[in-house]
Amino acid sequence: MAGTCLLLGLALGYLFRGSETRSRLTAPGGVTQPAVQPGSGAGMHQMPTLEQMKQMADKQAEPLLLKLKDDPRNASLLAQIGKTYEATHQFKDAAGYFQKSLEINPKDIATRVEMASCVYYGGDADGALGQLQRSLKDDPGNANALFNLGYIRWKGKNDVKGAVAAWEQLLKSNPRLEEAKKSQVEKLIADARQHGAS
Repeated sequence: MAGTCLLLGLALGYLFRGSETRSRLTAPGGVTQPAVQPGSGAGMHQMPTLEQMKQMADKQAEPLLLKLKDDPRNASLLAQIGKTYEATHQFKDAAGYFQKSLEINPKDIATRVEMASCVYYGGDADGALGQLQRSLKDDPGNANALFNLGYIRWKGKNDVKGAVAAWEQLLKSNPRLEEAKKSQVEKLIADARQHGAS
């Protein structure tokens, strides 16, 4: 699962990194490059195990968790902790922190979209789609939610028609989308249609 997430995250994540703005898109489960491990040879990358990634996340989250003890209802801090766990593929932990953040601030669309990615990579495509639909009730043209909606419909549910509809809505709702991102969405639409025809 981690290898699949890493490949998908690298393939789409670098162009579609998360943001609250409509002009930037997010691929589910964006990830960071693994660091070079000591003694692994010059310039060679060694992928850390999920356990090592969990340890990294715990260490990075430690100061945030200390702050959280003094301010347990800080939605922004909870979301920041969630992103720390998401970046290291600890999707269940990340979704838990995103959920706590959303209980305090349910209209935070960026956090809900991040949570949907974690839920999807945790194996629940229907739950992820539900989170994205809820985001789109508050902001029907949200580029990140529409991008992920299309991606999960295609890859998670094999719903080419639904994926294409979401991406076409993304392009229609975001006419000022950067040309490179617009081209990427158009390519995904073409790829999905070709996949659906085969």
